Amino acid sequence: MFPSTGSSGLYKAPLSKSLLLVPSALSVLLALLFQHYQKFFTYNLQAVKEDFQIWRLVFGRTVCLDLKDAFCSSLLIYNFRIFERRYGSRKFSSFLLGSWMLSALFDLLLVEVVQYAFGITISSLPSGFLGPVFALFVPFFCSIPRLQVTQILGQFRITNKTLVYILGLQLITSGSYIWIVAVSGLISGMCYSSSVLKVHRVLCVPTWVAKLFSWTLEPIFSSAEPSSEIQVGMGATVDIQRQQRMELLDRQIMMSQFAQMRRQRQQQGRVINWNRLFPPLRRRHNANYQDNHQSEQEAPPPAEVSEEQVARLMEMGFSRVDALEALRASNNDLNVATNFLLQH
Repeated sequence: MFPSTGSSGLYKAPLSKSLLLVPSALSVLLALLFQHYQKFFTYNLQAVKEDFQIWRLVFGRTVCLDLKDAFCSSLLIYNFRIFERRYGSRKFSSFLLGSWMLSALFDLLLVEVVQYAFGITISSLPSGFLGPVFALFVPFFCSIPRLQVTQILGQFRITNKTLVYILGLQLITSGSYIWIVAVSGLISGMCYSSSVLKVHRVLCVPTWVAKLFSWTLEPIFSSAEPSSEIQVGMGATVDIQRQQRMELLDRQIMMSQFAQMRRQRQQQGRVINWNRLFPPLRRRHNANYQDNHQSEQEAPPPAEVSEEQVARLMEMGFSRVDALEALRASNNDLNVATNFLLQH
């Protein structure tokens, strides 16, 4: 679930890489060497409301003073880097900026609600870039498909998203009032993602700012393109490892054939469903599987492409023709189609 944090794992995700390195390094330095400067990074709401120290909303909501929170949030940011690859750095940074500003407002509101309803006075909240991290759980829940990995005791399903949710639960239980930051982050994520409120049209990074950072900071935090030889993840059992290798070979076969077809296709050429011509390796290794001409002739027509998935790919900057071609060749698998288009 958590691959190596090398340069290949952060390819086309410079903003995620900067959020991993800079705040984490500051957290370690403040915890080990510069403890006397920690007072400037405390998220003191009382000082904000009574003394109008607005700067604490910036410093107190950027760097984690608790190393456990810094570690968990860094792992979550690494997993959420997929959104920067899908939407681009500008749209991803706009989401982080919008949710960061909205969560600051909701922090103040929730603290007032708690004080009014329960009579509990909260003077400070956990520090760190936590609001946007919790806000990213909203698109993670809505747009990332859930795939079962294994089962425990035959009843409890372990999916590709389970460990991320466990990390979020660990983070939300690390402090007494961090649940306020989590709730405000989730609410800000829902508000920013809502198509009704149109918050994303107001709270966004201007184009000139995005270009400025792409010229200055992107060369510093950019990562090299990963090699073509992708390491196979080690599963917990031999069966899982075998399944992972076969799935990896399936994707490599499909993408190589898809690339060859894409290079040779003509303007009016018909899109070919490569999954139909190249069946999964699990079926190839099945002794009962027989490759006869009759099954090829009776093969079903290509699957219908979801317009919603086409729209998502077009939002990432791909043309409609390429989006349709990738989705048809991947049997409407948005993740496989996205990965192919990003790599070619």
